[in-house]
Amino acid sequence: MGTKPSKESRKSLVDEYKRTPKDMGVYRIRNTVNGKCFVASSKDVRARLNRHRMDLKTNSERVRGLQEDWNAFGAEAFELEAVDLLEPPEDDDYDPTEDLEVLEKLWLDKLEPYGDNGYNVR
Repeated sequence: MGTKPSKESRKSLVDEYKRTPKDMGVYRIRNTVNGKCFVASSKDVRARLNRHRMDLKTNSERVRGLQEDWNAFGAEAFELEAVDLLEPPEDDDYDPTEDLEVLEKLWLDKLEPYGDNGYNVR
């Protein structure tokens, strides 16, 4: 077994993590069997995709159609990916909310992931 990091070391790692810019942008979960996809945006794409992955594995995904297909086709039938990221802000006071909404709408208009094409709801 390895040694446990010191309290100072752990604090330093946590501080470094908090300072690391997050990937903000639009992501897609795509079913490679039937082509359906789910599109959304997040201030932390990697964390959000990890959350979807865990929710799907534990059968607690809120997007019901996505969960049903995950259960039917299995994890290997899905790709989870960032499709468009915002540039990291230079301004610490930057609020990406509006930019993320615009970017998400562009991708929803482009991919139209509704009905037979996807899991999003209009």
